[in-house]
Amino acid sequence: MANYASSKLLGQVLSTDCPSRDILEHLTNKWSVLVLRCLNDGVHRFSELKQRIEGISEKMLAQTLKMLENDGFILRTVYPVVPPKVEYQLTITGSQAAEKLLYLIGWIETKLPDILENKATVSKVS
Repeated sequence: MANYASSKLLGQVLSTDCPSRDILEHLTNKWSVLVLRCLNDGVHRFSELKQRIEGISEKMLAQTLKMLENDGFILRTVYPVVPPKVEYQLTITGSQAAEKLLYLIGWIETKLPDILENKATVSKVS
């Protein structure tokens, strides 16, 4: 495994070899943003996340959770009970990322009327 901490490319997101590109992609895909948004509210089980995030398949939710866990943004806790109980929550790094994404979500929701108006105007011209 590469030692990214000493990488000369660290923090050079415009370089094709920079490992931050993968993290940027992981954090900014639609499903990751929505998962982080939900987990910002607190601890949730898989079924709760599936219910709250309209349109996400079980497969995509599982993949997204695994990816975010591997990157250190969420913590998966498995309880030794039958049936199995698994909960997901943000790590400190995940909370910090969610804070930034929530700002972006808020900005998008505030600007949505302008964005939709612009889209309508552009599509009429095209």
